[in-house]
Amino acid sequence: MWGLVRLLLAWLGGWGCMGRLAAPVRAWAGSRGHPGPTLLRTRRSWVWNQFFVIEEYAGPEPVLIGKSLDREEKAQYVLLAQAVDRASNRPLEPPSEFIIKVQDINDNPPVFPLGPYHATVPEMSNVGTSVIQVTAHDADDPSYGNSAKLVYTVLDGLPFFSVDPQTGVVRTAIPNMDRETQEEFLVVIQAKDMGGHMGGLSGSTTVTVTLSDVNDNPPKFPQSLYQFSVVETAGPGTLVGRLQAQDPDLGDNALMAYSILDGEGSEAFSISTDSQGQDGLLTVRKPLDFETRHSYSFRVEATNTLIDPAYLRRGPFKDVALVRVVVQDAPEPPAFTQATYYLAVPENKAPGTLVGQISATDLDSPASPIRYSILPHSDPERCFSIEPEDGTIRTAVSLDREARVWHNLTVLATELDSSAQASRVQVAIQTLDENDNAPQLAEPYDTFVCDSAAPGQLIQVIRALDRDEAGNSSRVSLQGPLGPDVNFTVRDNRDGSASLLLPSRPALPRQAPYLVPIELWDWGQPTLSSTATVTVSVCRCRPDGSVASCRPEAQLSPTGLSTGALLAIITCVCTLLALVVLFVALRRQKQEALMVLEEEDVRENIITYDDEGGGEEDTEAFDITALQNPDGAAPPAGLPARRDVLPRARGPRQPRPPGPADVAQLLALRLREADQDPSVPPYDSVQVYGYEGRGSSCGSLSSLGSGSEAGGVPGPLEPLDDWGPLFRTLADLYGAKEPPAP
Repeated sequence: MWGLVRLLLAWLGGWGCMGRLAAPVRAWAGSRGHPGPTLLRTRRSWVWNQFFVIEEYAGPEPVLIGKSLDREEKAQYVLLAQAVDRASNRPLEPPSEFIIKVQDINDNPPVFPLGPYHATVPEMSNVGTSVIQVTAHDADDPSYGNSAKLVYTVLDGLPFFSVDPQTGVVRTAIPNMDRETQEEFLVVIQAKDMGGHMGGLSGSTTVTVTLSDVNDNPPKFPQSLYQFSVVETAGPGTLVGRLQAQDPDLGDNALMAYSILDGEGSEAFSISTDSQGQDGLLTVRKPLDFETRHSYSFRVEATNTLIDPAYLRRGPFKDVALVRVVVQDAPEPPAFTQATYYLAVPENKAPGTLVGQISATDLDSPASPIRYSILPHSDPERCFSIEPEDGTIRTAVSLDREARVWHNLTVLATELDSSAQASRVQVAIQTLDENDNAPQLAEPYDTFVCDSAAPGQLIQVIRALDRDEAGNSSRVSLQGPLGPDVNFTVRDNRDGSASLLLPSRPALPRQAPYLVPIELWDWGQPTLSSTATVTVSVCRCRPDGSVASCRPEAQLSPTGLSTGALLAIITCVCTLLALVVLFVALRRQKQEALMVLEEEDVRENIITYDDEGGGEEDTEAFDITALQNPDGAAPPAGLPARRDVLPRARGPRQPRPPGPADVAQLLALRLREADQDPSVPPYDSVQVYGYEGRGSSCGSLSSLGSGSEAGGVPGPLEPLDDWGPLFRTLADLYGAKEPPAP
C-alpha cells in the first residue's frame, strides 16, 4: 500500500499538476494507525519541475499544454502559480514561477540573406585563390542537436571553383583560368543542415565570378609586311599609313608603343601611337625626293607599355613587322641652290653694274630651261633687273646707301615648258657705302655770350654729323677762323665736336650777331669737307646770367633805311594801293548800275527797290477816294479809272526826250507814266481795299460814307432783330432794345 502511494506521489511530482495534494496524503496515511514509520506533518509546499514539450506535436495523445508551439517564435514561457483556499479564496502561499521550454525540431531550411553574390578574381590566379565567402543562416536552435549545423557544397561550377564546407569560402580549383577564353562563371553553392546527413533541409545561392584582365598576352601584328606609298611632295607630318598590332588584353594592359628599328627609316619617317594607345601612325619626317630615292624598307616594333613581371615567362611582350614605303614621283617646281640669297653692290655705281647671280634647277628634268623674273611688288622703284635666261641681277639705277641700305627682292623661277611649275626665293641686296657725303653741323647753332664774359670762356659745344657709314668716312674734324684778329676761337675736341670759345682779349662790343665760319672735313677717301656758320649774339646779362637785352649799341648808321623800315613802308604802300583799287571798283560798279539803255523799262527797277509806302499816313501815294464805296466814289479828274483786272493792251509810252541822258528827268518821266497807266500794279488795289462786296440785304456795314448825327451818336436805324436768324448774334451784341423806363 505505501509503495503504491509513493509511486503516485512521484508521478504527481513529475507532472506537477497535482503537487499540492502530496501533503494531505501524507497526513492521512499517518492517522490511520497502520503499522509503519511515523510520518510527521510538514508545511504545505509546491514541487516544480521543468516541462519539455515537443513543438508542433501532432500525435494521437492529447497534450495538456493546450496548443502547438513554435520555438522560432518563442522558445520559453514563464508562468506564475499560487495555491489558494477554495472556501475563502485566500492565498495559502506566495506565488511561484512555472517555466515551460519549447524543445526544437528541424523545421527551417538554411537561407542566404545576402545572395545572389558577385565576385571578381584575376585571371591566371593560382589554385586556392580566395574568391568570396558565402554565409547561410538556419533559424533552428544551434545548441540543440544538429538542426542548425550547416555544410556547404558546390552544386554547379566544378571543376573551376570549390567551397569550404564549414566556412563557405569559395576558391579557385584549377590553375591558369584565361579571361580571353572564358570571362564569366556561374557557381551554385548549397548549404544543408543536420551536418549534411540525410533528412536535413537545404538552401542554395548563385555566385557570378568574373575574371579580371592581366597583361598575359603580348602584342601581335596580324601580318608580317606592310606596304604604303606616298607622294614626294608630301610635307613633314603627312600621314603615310596606320599599323595596328593586336592585343587581346583590356585597358592599360593593351596599350602599346611603336618605334622604328632601322636608321634609314627613322630619318625619313616617324611613328607615334594614336590617342587610344592602339594604332601606330606612320608620318613623313622630312621632305622626300623621288629622284634621290624611290622606296624605303624598315622594321617597326610594337611593345606593351605596362608589363607585369609575373607573366614574363609567357614570352617577350613585343612584336616586329616589316614596312615598305614607295615614294611616288610628282611634278615639282624648280629648286633654288640656296634657300635665301645675300648680295652686295657699292652705291653710286652706274646702271648695269653686276650684283650677283641666282640659279634654280628643274628636279624632274634637270636639262629643262628655267626663266627668271623679279616680282614687281618687291622692287617698286625698279632699281634692279634680272636676265631671264641665267638669273644675273644688275642695277637699273644708281643706288644711294644713305637713302636705302637693303633691298629685298623676290625672284620667281618658272619652268619654260610648264608655267604652272614655279617657285620663289628671297634675295637681299645690301648697298655698300662710299665716302660721298661731306660732314655737316648736327643742327643750326644760334647762341649768345654775355658782354661781361671772361676771355677764353666756353660759349657753345658744336657737334658735326656725317651721313656716311661708321669708319674713317664718318670721322669728322672741325676748325674755326684763324688769325690774330678773329673774334672767336674754335677748338677741335677730336670726337666729332668742337668748343666755341671767347678770344683772349677784351670783351666784344654789342652789335649785330657775329657769324663764325666753321670748316668741317672727314677722313675718308677721298676727303670731303664743308663750311658752316655759327651765329653768336653779344648780350647784356643780369647778375644771374640770364639775358637782359641783345640789342646792338647805338651807332652812326649810314645814309639809307634799315630792312625793317623798308618792309614797313612797302606794307603801307601796298595797303593804300589796295584801298584805291577797291574804291575805284566800287564807284565804277555804281555808275554802271545807274546807266539805263533806251529800251530798258525803268518801272521794273522802281518795283525791285525796297521802298515801302507810308500806310494810312501816306495820302499822296494813293487816292483816298479809291478806298470808298465804288458806287459812290467818282474817278479823279484827269486820271483814267482803274480797273480790277490786268488789261490786255498797254497804254502808249512817251518817247525819250532828245539830248544827253538825264537820269533824274528820265526817272520823273517814267514815274509819271506809271502813275497814269492803269495797267501797272497795283491793278487789284480797288478790289482789295475798296469794298466788301455786294449782295447783302443790309448793305455795307462800313462806317465810310454813312451819315452821322451831332455828337457822333448814330441815329435811329432799322432794328437788327428784323434781319432774320442769321443776324441774331449780331443783334444781341449791338441791336438790343433798351428796356422801357420804369
